[in-house]
Amino acid sequence: MVDMLQEGMRRAVEHDLSKTQPPEVELFDRMTPQLKTAPFGSPEYTAALDELKPALEHHYANNRHHPEAFGEQGVNGMTLVDLMEMVADWKASSERPGGTQDLRKSIALVKDRFGISDQLAEILINTGRHFGWMTDEETTDADR
Repeated sequence: MVDMLQEGMRRAVEHDLSKTQPPEVELFDRMTPQLKTAPFGSPEYTAALDELKPALEHHYANNRHHPEAFGEQGVNGMTLVDLMEMVADWKASSERPGGTQDLRKSIALVKDRFGISDQLAEILINTGRHFGWMTDEETTDADR
């Protein structure tokens, strides 16, 4: 158990450090303002992601909390620590301007993209609920 906790703490400190180095830093500095104003999944959002592709490929290759880091295995190649960091990252992304503002909605939007099973989606939602990341509107009667 100590190993898992230490890994989680290390990841919290090192989360997304690759964004501070080339080739990511230049592209993220230029494209982040556009991503902040483009609604998640919109054509503008997709165009910004296309321009960010070299930085994203580098980022995914260097950050295990992204399913893309595992190629065709995707989420199935991840560990529990990877999944914890991933759902925390999705929560933060949902809160950005243009984000879904709703972790449950974010999970629903990426579920098919990453081949996430119903069971794992519920576990991710349960995790968000456990940490108080769900608003009353996001929490259904079954969640209470």
